[in-house]
Amino acid sequence: MINLLDFNQAQLAEYFVGLGEKPFRAKQLMRWMHHFGVNDFEQMTDIAKSLREKLAATTTIAPPNVQLEQISNDGTRKWLVGAGTGNGVETVFIPEDDRGTLCISSQVGCALECTFCSTGRQGFNRNLSVSEIIGQLWLANHSLRQDPDYGMLPMSERIISNVVMMGMGEPLTNYDNVVTAMQIMLDDSAYGLSRRRVTLSTSGVVPAMDRLKEDCPVALAVSLHAPNDALRDVIVPINKKYPLKELMAACQRYLVKAPRDFVTFEYVMLDGVNDSFDHAKELINLVKDVPCKFNLIPFNPFPNSGYDTSRPDDIRRFRDVLMQAGHIVTTRKTRGDDIDAACGQLAGQVQDKTKRTTRPIVLERS
Repeated sequence: MINLLDFNQAQLAEYFVGLGEKPFRAKQLMRWMHHFGVNDFEQMTDIAKSLREKLAATTTIAPPNVQLEQISNDGTRKWLVGAGTGNGVETVFIPEDDRGTLCISSQVGCALECTFCSTGRQGFNRNLSVSEIIGQLWLANHSLRQDPDYGMLPMSERIISNVVMMGMGEPLTNYDNVVTAMQIMLDDSAYGLSRRRVTLSTSGVVPAMDRLKEDCPVALAVSLHAPNDALRDVIVPINKKYPLKELMAACQRYLVKAPRDFVTFEYVMLDGVNDSFDHAKELINLVKDVPCKFNLIPFNPFPNSGYDTSRPDDIRRFRDVLMQAGHIVTTRKTRGDDIDAACGQLAGQVQDKTKRTTRPIVLERS
């Protein structure tokens, strides 16, 4: 059966026209599926009974299933979401006083092999479908609405105010499905998020960044993690294909579409690897032509990572050097690390097709 969660509104309108129905049915169905979180056609009372019966016979609204839910001491929630044939991905909700952020996965595993990332060590199985990506938002909304802490909120008040494509996988190597899912997030008939509240994080897939600025220019975060090519080639191996000069130029081009915007550079702090005074000065020179801010991320350990977290004093010194150069800098507060839900810790369940998990780990340091 056709899973209607795989369609954005334009695709859904085309589908209805093919059924001999009016295109406006797409807007009605989007509201029922996403705004109200309904997956039972019989509850869609403003849709004709004959059409509801037709849809029930040929289509489904099927989000992925939750295999496990964990709640951290700090209120962070993590869901292990089934992805078929023994696979699973992880989705994380981070509640704060002024926002609720959902971190969504785009792939089962990841093919990019960033050395500091637990997901990258799991290998890669496949891309997630649109329904599996947007289904994480559907599931999280549904689950949180059942919680006494959130269930009394009116539907007009969002529990999830921000979405970050920062979970398992590199979003831009699953381009079409990720863009379609984000279009649904932005659709006023669905979740109605502004593009400034949807952030895509990439390790620097330059051609796809150029496509994204045309197709769906959401907020952009770049996993930088090193100020020079020699070090970044080790930490973020895709740098060998798209080195820093090309990446910085792509960031500048991205902002042409939205000149009031900026790029967020994410920088994981690895003790003795990328956290020196000289690294900070190099970083300032690297980004001098890119409107940006920095998000420093204390490394979150996982078994056999080979790395240690930078010392707090070193993180503060690094931050101060960037701030003295006029940059906005935040140091990410570690959330959900007691349930392995912090940045870089997501692993899920990956039936690795790359055989990466059988290869020895060889790490280099600057």
